Amino acid sequence: MNKKEIKDLYKKKIKLIDKFNKSYYNDSNPLVPDRDYDQLKKEILSLEDEYKFLASRKSPSKIVGHKPSKNFKKVQHRVPMLSLSNAFSEEDLNNFEKRILNYLSEDKDFKISYSAEPKIDGISASLIYKNGVLEKGLSRGDGKEGEDITDNLKTIKDIPKLIKSKNFPNEIDIRGEVFIQNSDFENIKEKFANPRNAASGSLRQKNPEDTKKIPLKFIAYTFGFEKGLKVDNQSDYLNQLSNWGFKTNPLNKLIIGIKNLIKNYNDVEKKRANLDFDIDGIVYKINDFKLQKRLGNVANAPRWAIAHKFSSNKGISKVLEIDIQIGRTGALTPVAKINPINIGGVLVSNATLHNEDEIKRKDIRVGDTVIVERAGDVIPHILSVDINKRPDKSIKFIFPNNCPSCGSKTIKEFNKVTKKIDAVRRCSSEGYYCDKISIEKLKHFVSKEAFNIDGLGKKIVEGFWDLKLIKFPQDIFTLDYNKIEKLEGWGKLSVQNLKYSINQKKTISLERFIFSLGIRYIGLENAKILSKHFISFSNFQKLSISNKFDDLLNIDGIGETQVSSIKSFFANEINIKVLNGLGSLLNIKNASVKKNNGLLKGQSFLVTGKLNGISRAEVKSLIEENSGNTVSSVSNKLDFLIIGEKPTKKKIDSAKELKIKIIDHAEFLKMLNKTS
Repeated sequence: MNKKEIKDLYKKKIKLIDKFNKSYYNDSNPLVPDRDYDQLKKEILSLEDEYKFLASRKSPSKIVGHKPSKNFKKVQHRVPMLSLSNAFSEEDLNNFEKRILNYLSEDKDFKISYSAEPKIDGISASLIYKNGVLEKGLSRGDGKEGEDITDNLKTIKDIPKLIKSKNFPNEIDIRGEVFIQNSDFENIKEKFANPRNAASGSLRQKNPEDTKKIPLKFIAYTFGFEKGLKVDNQSDYLNQLSNWGFKTNPLNKLIIGIKNLIKNYNDVEKKRANLDFDIDGIVYKINDFKLQKRLGNVANAPRWAIAHKFSSNKGISKVLEIDIQIGRTGALTPVAKINPINIGGVLVSNATLHNEDEIKRKDIRVGDTVIVERAGDVIPHILSVDINKRPDKSIKFIFPNNCPSCGSKTIKEFNKVTKKIDAVRRCSSEGYYCDKISIEKLKHFVSKEAFNIDGLGKKIVEGFWDLKLIKFPQDIFTLDYNKIEKLEGWGKLSVQNLKYSINQKKTISLERFIFSLGIRYIGLENAKILSKHFISFSNFQKLSISNKFDDLLNIDGIGETQVSSIKSFFANEINIKVLNGLGSLLNIKNASVKKNNGLLKGQSFLVTGKLNGISRAEVKSLIEENSGNTVSSVSNKLDFLIIGEKPTKKKIDSAKELKIKIIDHAEFLKMLNKTS
C-alpha cells in the first residue's frame, strides 16, 4: 500500500471505532461483540506502531470511551480513568511480565505479586468523597471528563453516603463498577437487551426516582485522586474498602507467577455459569503501589495492569431442563433451558439441541455442565459436556415416541433425495389436530411475509388461542371484538386499531395467501410459482376435487417433495375447511402476469428500514409486477435505495458514495403512479 492508501485505511478504522465507542458509552447499545471491538482496536494500534505518520485524536491510544453526553453536566476527573491493555493468551501474559521486568531492570527470577480481580461487565463510575461525605459521582466519559450522575448513583444502596472510619482518607475518588445481578435482570429483561445495557440506561435517567426502581449494585476496586490514603498495596486497599462499607469482588486473589494466573483464569471461567453477575475477564494488577508508581502509564493505559479477556462467544452453564418444542410442520426440536449466561453481550438462557441424534451423539443430560457457543447471529448451541461434573444419579434423556402436545406417534421420515432417514422426528398428526402445531400455524399465518397483520403478533395469537377466541385462521376475520375490549390491557381504541388492521388485510395476493397456509416445503418463492400456475384462488381450491396433483410436476421449480406435501395438505379435511372458510371471507387477488414493459423496467431496488403501511414483501412484489428487480446489497448494480424508519446507515453511506438515488416510500409509489 502507498501512503495515501494507508491513511485512508486508518481513517476508515478510526471512524468505525468512534462509532462503536459512541454507541457503547453514550447510547448503551454495543454494535459489535467485545471480540470484534478488541480486534479493531488492535489493528489501529498496530498501524500506528508501524506507520509513525498516522495519528488521530479519536485513536484508542489517545482516548478512553467517548466524550460525555450533553444530557449531563461535564466534570473533569482529578486523575484520568484509564483503559486497560488486553491479553488473550498465556503468551500475551508472558510478554506483559517481560516488559515489566525490562522496565524495572529486574531479572526473570524477580517475583511479582498480582492482584487478580474478575472484571465485572458493568458501567465504570468514580465516587468523590471529602471528609467521608459522598460529594459527587461521575461516569467514565472519555476518561478525562465524565458526566455528573451523582443523584442517580446515590440511589444505589451499595454506595455509602457517609463514611465515619478514622482511617478513611480526607479526600479520595473511589472507583468501581455499577451492574445488575442476573437474577434481578430476569424481572426487567423485557425492557433491556442485557444486564449491562440495563445498568447503563438506568444511570442515564434524568429522574433519579426512575433509577431508584432498578436494582443496581456497586463493586469497588480502585481509586483515582487520593489525599491521606495509608495503604501500600492493592490487596490491603481491597480489604480497607470492605472495612469502609464497600462491596468487593469475592473472587479477588493475590497470585504469583504466570502459570498460576492461567490456572486461576481457567478456574474462574468454569465458575462463570454459577455466578449471579457477568464477568468478561480477569484484571491483573501489580500489587505493590510503589512498583505501580515506578511503572507509570503508557498512552492511556497503565503499564502495571492488563485485562485477560474470556472468549466472548463461549460460556459455561448448566442444563436445567430439556424442553421439546413443536413447529408448524410438526418437527420436534429439543431446547436446553440453561442457567442464564452472558455471551458476547447477550444474556443466553436457551440453547438449541438440534435433534434427537445430536442429543445422543453428545450424550446431553439434565444437570450437565456444558460449554455453550454463540457465533454471530447463530442460535446458541451446546458444544460439549463436562463429563467430570456430571451428577452421580444422572440419567440419559429419552426422546419422546409420542407428541408431548397431542399424544400422536412421532416418526422419522425417509428422505427420497438423500436416501436416508431424517434426523428430525415429527408429530404424525395432520393439520390442526395438534394444538402446538395449530398455534405455530396461526403465528405463521399472521407473519410479515404472509398476512402481516399489525397488532396481531405472536404473543397476542397465543393469548387469543388460550382464551378460545381463535382456533383456525378464518376465526381471525370473525373475532368477537366486544369480548376483546373487556380483556385486561385492551381498550376501545386498541380494539378499533386491531379491527382496522384485520379488515385492511382481507384483500391479499394469491401468492401470499398460498404461503400463509404453512404447507410444508412451500416457501414464498414456491408460492409465487404456484400462484402463476393457478392464476386464481378458485383454480387452487379445485385441487381438492380434481386431484390433478401429478400435473404440478410439470411446473418448473416444483418437485416431487413439494407435490407430495401439497397432496397431503388437500387430503386433510380440516385444511379443506380452513381453505373454504378463508375463501368466503377474503378477497384473494388473481396472480398478475409479470409485465415485460412495466414502469420499472430495467431498474433495480433495495429497501432499508421499516416502511409504514407496507411490508418489504409487498414492495418486492410491486417491483416485480412492474418489470423491476430487487437486489440484496448496495453496489454499482443498484439504481434506487428505498429508505424507511431506522435505515441502515452503512447502506445509506455506501449509496451516497456510489451516487445511487435515495428515495422514500412516497417517492417510490409516485414512480408507480400511486399515492401512499
